[in-house]
Amino acid sequence: MSDASVHSVIEQPLSEIISGRYLSYALSTITGRALPDVRDGLKPVHRRLLYAMHELRLSPENSPKKSARVVGDVIGKYHPHGDTAVYDAMVRLAQDFSVRYPLVDGQGNFGNIDGDNPAAMRYTEARLTAVALRLLEGINEDAVDFRETYDGSEEEPVVLPANFPNLLANGASGIAVGMATNIPPHNVAELCAGMLLMLEEDVDEDKLCTLIKGPDFPTGGVLVEPHENIVNAYKTGKGSFRLRARWHTEELKQGLYRIIVTEIPYGIQKSRLMEKLDSLVVERKIAILEDAIDESAEDIRIVITPKNRNVDANLLMEALFKNSDLEVRFSLNMNVLDGGKVPKVMSLKEVLRSWLDHRQVVLVRRSAFRLDKVLHRLEILQGYLIVYLNIDEVIRIIREEDSPKESLMQTFSLSEVQAEAILNMRLRNLRKLEEMELRKEHDALEKERDDLEKLLASEARQWTAIKKQIQEIAKDFSEETPLGKRRTDIGDVPQDTDLADLEQAMVEKEPITVICSKMGWVRAMKGHGLNPQDIKYKEGDREGFVLEAQTTDKVLLLATNGRFYTLDGSKLPPGRGFGEPVRLMVDLPNDADIVILLPHKPEQKFLIAATSGHGYILPAKDLVTNRRAGVQILSVSGKVEAKLCVPVQDSDDTVAVIGDNRKMLVFELAELPEMGKGKGVILQKYKDGGLSDAKTFNMQAGFTYVKGNGVHKVDDIRPWLGKRATAGRLPPNGFPRNNKF
Repeated sequence: MSDASVHSVIEQPLSEIISGRYLSYALSTITGRALPDVRDGLKPVHRRLLYAMHELRLSPENSPKKSARVVGDVIGKYHPHGDTAVYDAMVRLAQDFSVRYPLVDGQGNFGNIDGDNPAAMRYTEARLTAVALRLLEGINEDAVDFRETYDGSEEEPVVLPANFPNLLANGASGIAVGMATNIPPHNVAELCAGMLLMLEEDVDEDKLCTLIKGPDFPTGGVLVEPHENIVNAYKTGKGSFRLRARWHTEELKQGLYRIIVTEIPYGIQKSRLMEKLDSLVVERKIAILEDAIDESAEDIRIVITPKNRNVDANLLMEALFKNSDLEVRFSLNMNVLDGGKVPKVMSLKEVLRSWLDHRQVVLVRRSAFRLDKVLHRLEILQGYLIVYLNIDEVIRIIREEDSPKESLMQTFSLSEVQAEAILNMRLRNLRKLEEMELRKEHDALEKERDDLEKLLASEARQWTAIKKQIQEIAKDFSEETPLGKRRTDIGDVPQDTDLADLEQAMVEKEPITVICSKMGWVRAMKGHGLNPQDIKYKEGDREGFVLEAQTTDKVLLLATNGRFYTLDGSKLPPGRGFGEPVRLMVDLPNDADIVILLPHKPEQKFLIAATSGHGYILPAKDLVTNRRAGVQILSVSGKVEAKLCVPVQDSDDTVAVIGDNRKMLVFELAELPEMGKGKGVILQKYKDGGLSDAKTFNMQAGFTYVKGNGVHKVDDIRPWLGKRATAGRLPPNGFPRNNKF
C-alpha cells in the first residue's frame, strides 16, 4: 500500500462539514429522541422502557421489581443514555397527574403535583399497567418489525403493536432541533367513538369534534376555548386551548363566603401556584383578595378568601385568572413521525387514520403468524391421527427398522415434520382418550384456519375485526369506569372582562348612604336603610338629598349652573359629624344650588330641563370627570337655571310636564332629542313663570302622581295629551298644590 493511499486528504470547506454533521445530529434528535411515533405515540426511551419491563415479566398480576433493575436493563441493553434521564421518563409514565392513562404502576414515592422529586430508583418499584399491556399485545407474534440494539447483542421493536390510541390518549411533548411537538391528552371513549364513525362514513374534523369534544387532562379543570377554535386547531394540527381551574364557593355565617379551588390546570406545579397567590396577597396587587391557603391532602383544596362579603366571586376569580396560573393556554402542535421516519404536522383525522392503518397491519401480521402456527399444528395432528389408525404397524417400524423415520415417511406418506413428531411421542399418549382429544383439537384448528384465511383474504373482514377491537377498548374505558370518566369539562366561553371592571372590582365595595344637606354639607354613613331620625344636621341646616350607593360608585351632582360634578364614593367624608362642604371638593359657585344627587350608571339616560322649560334627553356615559370644574351640560343664560334631572327607564315612552302656572302637558318621549350638551328644545310654553316639574312614564302602565303618603292614578290621560311646546291644561282634580309629581 502506497503512502499516498494511507495519508490521503479530502479537502472540504469547514462550513459544509459543520452543516453536514449538524444535520445528522438534528435528524438523530428528531427521529430518535424528541418526536413520538404516530402509531404507538411513544418516543424510543418510552418504547424501550415498556419492552424491557415486558421482558422482565412485570405484568400487573406479577410482583413489581426495583426501578433500578428496570433502568439497568434499559440502559444496558437498549438505551445507551444516562440512568437519570431513563428514570425520569419512567417516573412520568407512572404519575397520574402527568399521564391521563398511566403505563407504569409505581410503588413508592414517584413525586407529586407540588413538584416534589421522586425517591431514588433504588427505593421505588414498578410494573406495567393493563394499558401498557394493550400497547404490547402481540409483540411476540410477529406483529411488528424488530431491529438490532446499539451494540448488536439484542433486538428491540421498531414500534409497538399498540392496541390503544396512546398518542392522543396520553399526549406527548418534546423539543427537537428546529421543531417541537405538544399534544394534549384526550378521552379514550371519545377517541373510540370518533374512529368508529370514521369506519362507518367519510367524516371531517367538524363531525369528529361532535364526539371528540376537546382535550381531557388528567388534572381536570375547565376548557373555555370557543368550539370553532377547537375545530380549527384539530384541522390544522396547530392551535391552543384555554384551560381554567375548577372552583366553587362555600357559604359561611353572616353572609360570608370563600372560594374553593379543587382542580388546577394541567402541567402547573401547585407549590409554584401557591407562591404566586401568596405574592398577590402580600403585595396587595388584588385589593379584594384577603388570603389564599393550601389545605390539600390527597385531593386539591386551595381556599381563597375575599376581602369582604360584598366582593363578587366571579370578578375576584377573573382577576386571579389574569394574574396567576389558575388559567393557562395549552399549545397544540401535532408534529409526529409518520411511519416512524418523516416528521409531519397532522390533523386529528390524519392521526386517527394512521393509528387505524397501523392496527390493520398488525392484525394482518398477527393473523398470518397465527395461521402458520395453526397449519404447523394441523400437520402434526394429522400425523398423530395416522398413528392411531395404524398403531401396531407404527410400533413395529420403530422397534424393528434401522431407519424408522424414513420408513414411516415412505409407509404412510408422512412429511418430515410429522415423522419427527411421531418419533418424539410418549407412549402414555397412545391411549384412546388422547385420540379423542386430538380429533377435537384438529376440528377446532381447521375452523380457525378457515376463519384466518378468510380474514387475510378480505379487507372488509379486517376492518370489521378492528371495529370489534375498538368497541372492546371503548367498553373497557367507558364513562362507568374510573379511568374512562371525562375529567376536563367543556365550559362556556367567558366574556372578555374589561380591565377597568377588574380594577373597579379590586376596590373594596361597601354599602353607604350619601347625605347632602340643604346647605351643601356632604358625608357618607355606612349601610343602607338608615332611619331618618338618626341623621343629624347642623343648626339652621336641614335635609337636602339622601342617596343609597356603594363605596365604588361615582356620585353625580347637578347644580343650577347647568354643570355636573363628580364625587368619589370611596373618598367622601365619614358619617361622624356633619361632613364637609361640597364646595371644598368641587368648584361649585356660591350662587349655584344643588339640584340632585345621582349614582353614575353608564347606561342610564336622563331628562334634563331648565326653569325656562327647555330640555332634552342626556346619556350619562360621559358625565364622570376628574375636573373640579365639572362638565357643562345645560346652556344657561340670564336668570334661567337648571331645574331638574329625571332618570329615564327603558320602558318609558311618555313625558309629563307641569309649569308654575299650574298647566300640565303630556307628550311622546320620542319628540325630545338625545344630546350630549346644549339648551335643548321647549318642553312646554309658558306666559308666566317657568317649569315646575317633569316625569317620564310608560303609557300602557298609566300615569300616577304622589300626594301625601299615597300614589294616585289617572284613569284617562287623554285630555292632557298634546304636542311638545304647547301650553297644556290644568291638572286632574286633587293634584298637589306644590305642582310636583
